[in-house]
Amino acid sequence: MDHIRLSEAGSSVIILDQSLLPLEEKYIKLTTLEEMAEAIKKLRVRGAPAIGIFAGYALAALAKQQCRPKAISSCCGASGTSDEGFIQILQTQGDVLKDARPTAVNLAWAVDRVIHAVRVEMFRARREDPTRLNANAGARRLAEAATREATAIHEEDKAMCRAIAEYGLEEVRKVCTDAGHDGPIGILTHCNAGPLATSEYGTALGPVLLGTEQGVKFRVFADETRPLLQGARLTTYELQKAGVDVTLICDNMASSVMKKGLVQAVFVGCDRVAANGDTANKIGTSGVAVLAKHYGIPFYVLGPSSSIDLECPNGDAIPIEERDPEEIRSKFYEKPVAPEGTECFNPSFDVTDAELITGIITEKGIFRYPYTESLTAFSK
Repeated sequence: MDHIRLSEAGSSVIILDQSLLPLEEKYIKLTTLEEMAEAIKKLRVRGAPAIGIFAGYALAALAKQQCRPKAISSCCGASGTSDEGFIQILQTQGDVLKDARPTAVNLAWAVDRVIHAVRVEMFRARREDPTRLNANAGARRLAEAATREATAIHEEDKAMCRAIAEYGLEEVRKVCTDAGHDGPIGILTHCNAGPLATSEYGTALGPVLLGTEQGVKFRVFADETRPLLQGARLTTYELQKAGVDVTLICDNMASSVMKKGLVQAVFVGCDRVAANGDTANKIGTSGVAVLAKHYGIPFYVLGPSSSIDLECPNGDAIPIEERDPEEIRSKFYEKPVAPEGTECFNPSFDVTDAELITGIITEKGIFRYPYTESLTAFSK
């Protein structure tokens, strides 16, 4: 699913506008910083890994724009400080992108990684020509470094998705074998963590899509995921395209399908994992985890290791984005469904306690409770 890419000229980012799915498949070109930040805020691009990929390409495009003659003259002084000016502009633009959605750690991670790559290229150029005082790499060379790093982030995400899918598929098959379950594997998922949220396969949907390719039979129950309905609009869209048996349910129906024995495992994505294993994901995830614990169903968080934030001690330290109340009151409805003036509380994410998580599945393997120990070992 080619839903995030640089334009042919390299100075814009082209995305599939997820806010219009599934009714309309429309690709849009984003050129300005304002358009790029708006795309993140308005969920035209969404999913923690996908936001990271997008941020990398956005900075690469903005860096390419600095290569235009007028831009070069505005940021490059005669004193040999053009490299620093170039990087400072890119840093300021990166900060704007970071502020667009504070909860997903991949966004800041990708921005910082691209800027670091550009700075490394600057110092490399200076080492190559030590005879020239304040030697500059030049805007084009620095922009090429940004593009290389953004492309690397995208390619690494593809490999990451495949590895997560393999680990998750192996785990759920073992769970079913140990339980003596030999029919289609029932998976419940909340929100969307498929190819649209990443590059290929996805995270939470990765094992399902890979297993389907290998002939494993699944039945997926997709929570609609209020209030923005990512499960209804996006997860069902992806699974239907892949030929997977998918059933859409309201968020408050999860307990019912679990009680009937239709769910063998819960797979969800993540936007940030704290050092103790507490995990932020789409609002409603923690309630699903509580239900899974009650019914004895394994609950797995699937995501890239870049979503693990060891500087964040626990879930209380994860910033939680609050969104426009109209997403609850009136979005997707012909008329508002609540009286005018009704107060709304609309956090985009909640935190699932580490004790409720059976395993955190990354491209590096499966981490298990107590996560303070297993995640710390991961960092060494």
